[in-house]
Amino acid sequence: MPESGWRKSSYSGANDTCVEVRTVDGMIELRESEEGDIILRTTSTNFATLVQSIKAGEFDHHA
Repeated sequence: MPESGWRKSSYSGANDTCVEVRTVDGMIELRESEEGDIILRTTSTNFATLVQSIKAGEFDHHA
């Protein structure tokens, strides 16, 4: 997986309060756009599981 710059969802529009994602050294990095110095690093497998869980509504009770 090639390295990439920070990307955010097109659903965010011009809003700066979103989660951004990029790939570095074969890992996935996530950060909150407002707190750019705090970065969560994970594997692509764990990230895919997280995305699937979000889409399935597994975290909706936290909203």
